[in-house]
Amino acid sequence: MNRVLLPEGWPRPRGYSNGVEATGRSVFVAGQIGWTPEGVFVEAEFAGQFRQTLENTLAVLAEAGAGPEHVVRMTWYVVDKREYLASLREIGAAWRELMGASYPAMAVVEVKGLIEDAARIEIETTAVVP
Repeated sequence: MNRVLLPEGWPRPRGYSNGVEATGRSVFVAGQIGWTPEGVFVEAEFAGQFRQTLENTLAVLAEAGAGPEHVVRMTWYVVDKREYLASLREIGAAWRELMGASYPAMAVVEVKGLIEDAARIEIETTAVVP
């Protein structure tokens, strides 16, 4: 069972949790990027790559019997903060469709680049299955 951590008097964050307490079997997903399982970038823009990145993450989680409800932590690495911010509406729509009402503890970090030059985003994920 996971418990969202929200200190008394703190406003509820929008789109993530400040912390999550979890008990169970840990599942660690390596950084996923927005290419297909065959290693092909179908989408060049941020929003499309974000959706594919989530789909890839969920596929790996499913191998461990985990789903969006088990995700407790994500770290997003983006190559362009402005591109990320301009895509928030599309990001939100993809999140609601694929992740539902799951809001793990998250960090978003702008980086100079990713190993795959065409990648716009990479996401590392930790899940805990009860």
